[in-house]
Amino acid sequence: QVQLVESGGGLVQAGGSLTLSCAASGRTLSSYAMGWFRQAPGKEREFVAAIGRSGVLTYYADSVKGRFTISRDNAKNTVYLQMNSLKPEDTAVYHCAATGAVALITRSTQYNYWGQGTQVTVSS
Repeated sequence: QVQLVESGGGLVQAGGSLTLSCAASGRTLSSYAMGWFRQAPGKEREFVAAIGRSGVLTYYADSVKGRFTISRDNAKNTVYLQMNSLKPEDTAVYHCAATGAVALITRSTQYNYWGQGTQVTVSS
């Protein structure tokens, strides 16, 4: 079992940047592929980005491609989401999640462990 805790959210103006962190405890993070998801008020949870166990493979939603970067430091048991050129439509609660799957997964139902989330608000 692994516990995940997100941090780094906050209020930022459009065009600004934030870096989210997801710290894991319990089992070593290198056993899991990781993903970031977000959920805005009144909307369903949506996939943002995924990264493989070693950090070599990544995959992004079209809406964030070129603006967000997912990375991981297995020695620190932490996954990151660097968010640049933020837009008001990026406003949401951001969750990190872990899956035992080998492939990069975009469906939330295939993730086994979830953090509580961190709020990101982008003002126009």
